[in-house]
Amino acid sequence: MLAIYNCIVNAHDLRLVGLAAIICLLASFTAITLLHHVRKSTAQMRHVWLAVSAVATGFGIWATHFIAMLAFSPGLPSAYNTALTILSLIGAIIVTGGGLAMALSASLPGAAALGGMIVGGGIAVMHYTGMAAFEIAGRIVWDPALVAASIALGGALGAVALPTGLRSNTMKWRIYGALLLTAAIVSHHFTAMGAVTIVPDPTIRVSASALSTSWLAVAVAFASFTILILALAGLALDARDQRRSELEADRMRGLANAAVEGLIVCRDHVIVTANTSFTTLVDAGDEEVVGAKFDAYFPDETLCAKLLARPSQPMEAEVRRRDGSLIPVELILRFIDFAGKPHQAIAVRDLSSRKQAEQNIRFLAYHDTLTGLPNRSSFFNKLDQEIDAALAAGQRVGLLCLDLDHLKEVNDLFGHAAGDALLQTIAKAVTGVLDSNQMMARLGGDEFAVILPAIPGPSVAGRVAENILQALRAENEKPVTTAMMSTSIGIAICPNDATDGKLLLAHADTALYRAKMEERGAYRFFEATMGAEVHDRRLLEQDLRHAVARGELHLVYQPQKNIKTDEIIGFEVLLRWKHGARGEISPTIFITMAEESGAILEIGEWVLRAACSEAAHWTRPLTIAVNVSAVQLHNVNFARQVHEILFQTGLPANRLELEITETALIRDMKRALATLRQLKALGIRIAMDDFGTGYSSLSNLRAFPFDKIKIDTSFIKSVDSNKQAATIVRAVLGLGRGLGLPVLAEGVETPDELKFLSNELCNEAQGYLLGAPAAIEHFRHITDGALDSEPQARSTSASKERLRVVGE
Repeated sequence: MLAIYNCIVNAHDLRLVGLAAIICLLASFTAITLLHHVRKSTAQMRHVWLAVSAVATGFGIWATHFIAMLAFSPGLPSAYNTALTILSLIGAIIVTGGGLAMALSASLPGAAALGGMIVGGGIAVMHYTGMAAFEIAGRIVWDPALVAASIALGGALGAVALPTGLRSNTMKWRIYGALLLTAAIVSHHFTAMGAVTIVPDPTIRVSASALSTSWLAVAVAFASFTILILALAGLALDARDQRRSELEADRMRGLANAAVEGLIVCRDHVIVTANTSFTTLVDAGDEEVVGAKFDAYFPDETLCAKLLARPSQPMEAEVRRRDGSLIPVELILRFIDFAGKPHQAIAVRDLSSRKQAEQNIRFLAYHDTLTGLPNRSSFFNKLDQEIDAALAAGQRVGLLCLDLDHLKEVNDLFGHAAGDALLQTIAKAVTGVLDSNQMMARLGGDEFAVILPAIPGPSVAGRVAENILQALRAENEKPVTTAMMSTSIGIAICPNDATDGKLLLAHADTALYRAKMEERGAYRFFEATMGAEVHDRRLLEQDLRHAVARGELHLVYQPQKNIKTDEIIGFEVLLRWKHGARGEISPTIFITMAEESGAILEIGEWVLRAACSEAAHWTRPLTIAVNVSAVQLHNVNFARQVHEILFQTGLPANRLELEITETALIRDMKRALATLRQLKALGIRIAMDDFGTGYSSLSNLRAFPFDKIKIDTSFIKSVDSNKQAATIVRAVLGLGRGLGLPVLAEGVETPDELKFLSNELCNEAQGYLLGAPAAIEHFRHITDGALDSEPQARSTSASKERLRVVGE
């Protein structure tokens, strides 16, 4: 080390030494910069720029050496062999060029370090070739140890310089690489010069053809100028590449930010960059995301390894937001070259909407969309599970089957929106009284079921049914309730009644049917004898739906008389059903059945059409009275239907009398009143049937435009011997006279009853005493008796004209 120090301090001009170091640093930085440009070049241009880099490096080593040689003052005449001087330059360019090419090899491990060592060898080749060109009046003696040290220093520092300079294209790493390469050149040169000892020898003369120091200075100046030009070119290329990189980065950033999906670029488990969609997804800023660890946002520690093992394949995971919440995402990793180095680009797709949609689909697959209750599929799955568990544990399962009363009428009266709201309210009310382990399901339409698992006995099921009925009664008391809510409940117990889910439901449904038959708004337990009865009733109900098409229905007519004149003033139409196999079916059975099943609409239309068609052919203008059920009255198209029937049959509207019960009115007073007013506008007569058996009779008479009052049979029976009945009938007759309404007494069966009514000035009557119901053929002598045809023709013509006007 002392020899090297003395060589630099005592044998060199330090000013020129500093210049040599500056030229060397400039050349080294130029070489590193040009190497990065070579990396980006392709095809032939790659070789061109590699040659330029080799020239810059070779000239830098050569200029450093000879500037330092100019700074060397041996105190003896000296010069330089021209051929060897040129050969040293060429050798430096060729060997360092080979080293630079090796450093850029992508297929060879440790190529950059190996290339650096070759560059170190080029430094040695240039130096010792240049020293061979050095002619001096003396002999040069070499210290082998320092010679070896110089070669080792150049190779070692060169092996570190190129990997450092090529690590990144940033200014920091380029400067580091340039400093190390400068150290390699300078340390080699001055260590090698320290190995030199010059022994003066007068016999040795400098050749006349040798290159003098002045001409060497010119050559060095040219080399330095070349280095400066190449350095400027390198800086220009660097500036251009920097600008191009920035523009490309801006373009790529714009494209990345335009993507709907999140995108991050990672290297060594660190996020290098991220687009706006990702930062928005995790609710963080760019400065927080860039530089953060991958697992800072993806909590699964094995996720990164899984992605690297399965590139280009989608993988579901969770991303952590700033607030700690987790969002389901889908990740796809691909390997890319980013900033000249291998990175991983990871697309991050938010799966929140898809997961929510999948959850909704799963919910809809097992739940009712209207009420949110489990559907039929979920119900049977749950029922089978509970039955299996109960049988294994020796317990019982209760099953309640619920059917809403009059849902169809609610839909007809208030619209399907009101019916839907009713179903939702009932579902909420019933589930509110159930325990957490009990499940209510909607099986379809207005049918619900409740599963009661692990109950000790049937009494528990009964108490639950009572609680359900009480909850619905409480809902009816609320002022916001649009329609009255009531349900009938059938109960079956496993294993008492059945051990199969479907059979258990069938038994509960049978008990439900019995509850509806006997008393709506109540519950019944299944009994073995119910099955046959319910099955028989349902068969009969099915036959009733086809009775009109099969021609099994027919009409009978019961005359109505004026008590004073004993004249028949009209007929009431009564419906009869003669079943093909069962014979005559009682009206008390099939009329109720028709109303409950909804078949009354079709049957009622047929009755009205048949009665009007028959009456239109009578010679005498007798009244025809037809009963109308509550279901018909609240049908929004009923008035239009009656109008069409009258017009098609040709029956004058004033000959048709529709009998309405009080019970039919109270279900929807406003709609019933509107329908009755439409019927009155057509000229149809309206009679209140079964007066006194319904609700708020007096207010009904005041509110509705009735033309007649019919006293129910229950009051007429034994009116001549029952003081209470007589008092009620007198009151009704007096009320009729006061309101100016005729009163007709139904069910007159004895002469004494008729005499009482006559004495009390009752207008009209009907009953078996006055005429039993029979086919219209039995009354042809009455309907087609002699009558002045001209007044009748005028009446019929005027009525038809009136119907046309109303219809228009």
